[in-house]
Amino acid sequence: MNSFFIKIPKWFQKLLKNYIWAIPKTDQKTIYLTFDDGPIPEITEWVLNELREFNAKATFFCIGNNIEKHPDVFEAIVSAGHQVGNHTFQHVKGWKENLSVYKENVLATEKLLEVKLGYSPKIMRPPYGKIKCSQSKYLRKLGYKIVMWDVLSADFDTNTSAKECFSNVLKNVEDGSIVVFHDSVKAAENMKYALPKVLAHFSKEGFVFKKLNI
Repeated sequence: MNSFFIKIPKWFQKLLKNYIWAIPKTDQKTIYLTFDDGPIPEITEWVLNELREFNAKATFFCIGNNIEKHPDVFEAIVSAGHQVGNHTFQHVKGWKENLSVYKENVLATEKLLEVKLGYSPKIMRPPYGKIKCSQSKYLRKLGYKIVMWDVLSADFDTNTSAKECFSNVLKNVEDGSIVVFHDSVKAAENMKYALPKVLAHFSKEGFVFKKLNI
C-alpha cells in the first residue's frame, strides 16, 4: 500500500487551494510533464532526446546544487525551450527544516537561476511536496507560484515497478494534468520505461505536451 496518492483527489486540491495542482482546460488537450531533481548527466539528456522526438515541451524543477555541478546539462534544458523552476538548493524537506534554512535554499537557487538566465522564474516545487505554512506564505510573498501535481508516476518508489509507473500515468491523466517524473539516478529505470510509452500513447490520443506558463 502506497503512503502517497497517485491521483490527487479533487477535495484535497480544493483544501490546499494556494497551490497549483492542474491547469484549466483549453481548446487543445494538454498534458504538463514535469521532471524533478535534475539536472543529471546522461539521464536529463536522455529525457531531452525523448521529448524532442515527440515535439514535447516540459518543465524541469531543478536542484540548485545540481545546476552548479552540471551547468552544461542545465543549459541543454534551456536551449531546448523547456521551462525551469526552483526545487531548492539541496533538496530540503520542508517539514523538517525551519524557515531560515528553507529561505536560504530557495534564494540560493533563485540567485543561480538569475545568473544563468538573466531572471529567476517564479515557479517552485517543494521537494517531496512537503512544505510548512510559514514557508508557503514566505514564497508567495516573494511572488512564487507553488506547483504541485495531480498525477504522480511514482518512478522514484522502489516498490513501484516500471510497468506500474506507466500504468499510474495512463490510468489517471486527464486534460490539464500536471504529471511528475524524476530525472534522477534513483528513478531512472522506471522513468526510462514509462516516459516513451506515455509520450507515444497520449500523442496518438491527440494530446500535446506543454511547459508550464504560469
